[in-house]
Amino acid sequence: MKTYQAGIDVGSTTVKLVVLDENGQMIFGQYQRHLSHTQRALSDLLKQARAALGECALELRATGSGAINLAKALGIPFVQEVVAVAQALERVAPQVDVAIELGGEDAKIIYFKGGLEERMNGVCAGGTGSFIDQMAALLQTDASGLDREAAHYQQIYPIAARCGVFAKTDIQPLINEGATKADLAASIFQAVVNQTISGLACGKPIRGHVAFLGGPLHFLPQLKAAFIRTLKLTDETTIDPENSHLFAATGAAIDETPAEAQPLSALIKRLDSGVQMDFELKRLPALFEDEADLEAFRTRHHTAVVPRGDLATYNGDCFLGFDAGSTTTKLALVGEKGELLYSFYANNQGNPIKTAMQAVHTLREALPAGAHIARSCSTGYGETLLKSAFSLDEGEVETIAHCTAASFFDPKVDCVLDIGGQDMKCIKLKNGSVDTILLNEACSSGCGSFLENFANSMGYTAEGFAAEALFAPAPVDLGTRCTVFMNSNVKQAQKEGASVSDISAGLAYSVIKNALYKVIKLSDASELGSHVVVQGGTFFNEAVLRAFERISGAQVMQKACEAQPSTMAAIIALPDEKVEEICAQVSAEGEVCVAANYNCPGQIVISGSIEGINKACELMKAAGAKRALPLKVGGAFHSPLMNPAKVELEAAINATEFHTPKCPVYQNVDALPHTDPAEIKKNLVAQLTASVRWTQTVKNMVADGATDFTECGPGAVLQGLIKKIDGNVSAHGIA
Repeated sequence: MKTYQAGIDVGSTTVKLVVLDENGQMIFGQYQRHLSHTQRALSDLLKQARAALGECALELRATGSGAINLAKALGIPFVQEVVAVAQALERVAPQVDVAIELGGEDAKIIYFKGGLEERMNGVCAGGTGSFIDQMAALLQTDASGLDREAAHYQQIYPIAARCGVFAKTDIQPLINEGATKADLAASIFQAVVNQTISGLACGKPIRGHVAFLGGPLHFLPQLKAAFIRTLKLTDETTIDPENSHLFAATGAAIDETPAEAQPLSALIKRLDSGVQMDFELKRLPALFEDEADLEAFRTRHHTAVVPRGDLATYNGDCFLGFDAGSTTTKLALVGEKGELLYSFYANNQGNPIKTAMQAVHTLREALPAGAHIARSCSTGYGETLLKSAFSLDEGEVETIAHCTAASFFDPKVDCVLDIGGQDMKCIKLKNGSVDTILLNEACSSGCGSFLENFANSMGYTAEGFAAEALFAPAPVDLGTRCTVFMNSNVKQAQKEGASVSDISAGLAYSVIKNALYKVIKLSDASELGSHVVVQGGTFFNEAVLRAFERISGAQVMQKACEAQPSTMAAIIALPDEKVEEICAQVSAEGEVCVAANYNCPGQIVISGSIEGINKACELMKAAGAKRALPLKVGGAFHSPLMNPAKVELEAAINATEFHTPKCPVYQNVDALPHTDPAEIKKNLVAQLTASVRWTQTVKNMVADGATDFTECGPGAVLQGLIKKIDGNVSAHGIA
């Protein structure tokens, strides 16, 4: 079996693999986006290498921002990236003075003369490959499309490249004013050049022989041309090495650090089985526990729907509303009773009038003879524009439109939270009138367009990316900073092998945290009020809506109980199955009612809403219960009504150090023994809303050999219950 030198470069967005023969010549070199699945991408590249080279062994070394933990897990040497690049350049271009390297979310300038010096971007990914991807999506193309357009530019516009958010602010008006794609594409590339030179060089001259490395500079000739033009380089001083996008991987391959030869098939098998890597970032509670949890969430929210009418058979006056937002255009035709007869929602693609015209044309064709548009109104960013273009009756300030709609559905509304494509606002109401308006100003971070662009950069639609988040087992805590700066944490999560679902769920949490604590600047989520209406397309993302509920409802347990009037009741002398049947019946009628405590045979405590418990008690008595006794408690413990307290409880439990127990711990949530600290923590959190299965727990302990039980603390309640469960065991207490 032949053995070759090989290097991998795991970057923020791509994985590269290079294999060298005994003469140091590249016999295999490939570049692939990993879309956060670094192990899968590396496995794919290794399989391609096996197909090209046959079965062989590799002396593999790793480099790149995402390779440290992976190299450790695979047991292969790690080579610092600058060292790897320097070694590769030394072989092909020893005369180099400066190297400029752009990656997916990394940018660096390396000075070689006068001592090795590296300058690299920090927490912001502005001016990198991901920034270019975002801008390309804004222009309805991809990075290659930008490059093709830029070849024909006539004019360069000033565009900020600090981040995609600020760049959008510059580009959107230019689109609306009719700037050509060619000029915009070249301007975007020039912005990247300016950001790299000013942000990294910081005044230190870039002179002499300059090498251009990394995927964006390799695949985008017009971007490289912009650098050459700005730096006034000549053919002689421009170094454009072959396979420049694979340079770091090449440098890792030629590194002299000893590496054990490993068969290709063995490496592939390990990666396909999943290599366990260490996590540095904190994790958050799952948004939904299971399908049932999600279904309950959807059922609850689907009760708040707009009544719809049949436009085809409608007769009478109707009212037309336009909303020209930052990224979308909406139309609504409403009947005399407030019923929705026609709706339209679409991305305006920088031309709200054209988009609105399409909607109006469709509406005109569908409008029956008996329907008369009695009044029309516009709102949003393009309020005045649409009012003039379509000769509408009036325009309305957007905040008033928001509040009018919210009050229609909830007359008690005291807060409206709107998160749109590039804007967010919080409107506080008092006595039905606007009291305070809080909104984002210069920055649109954490809005819908950010999530959409991020999804697209990972190969997902916005809808597909949102769906990934719903059952993420361990969402990544990406912090509460501006979402642009979150890129650094996302990169770290990718390095740790976090799944797409965990990143998506983490972003949903962060969008809400950013909105509440950074933009609106709340000190506590309870400041929003008790009747909150959420609006805006971003809340169509169920993960974002759920994250909002979890964060805004994360109060102490008593507050969780106060969120909805609730109670508990003891049911005596009724079979468990019958109790469960009646609880299910009451729940099906729209109330909350569950079996909360299985104390002993013939004694169950039920928990839920006050109306639900009252109704259940009547049914229990009718079914033959000896007693159905309401309890004087502070709330519906061990029921879904405790969900608002789950986030805070989970944070407290996760912050507590747990050790592996010396004997199994039987937990009431499932009545089974556990020894894994992580499982024990998870079950403690779940117990907040799940039934206490004390009867089943005692039976399982007895079945496993337990004969003697000791109750610690005052009282003898548990002793009495144990004896009712199994009269053959001993039960006593210590104070």
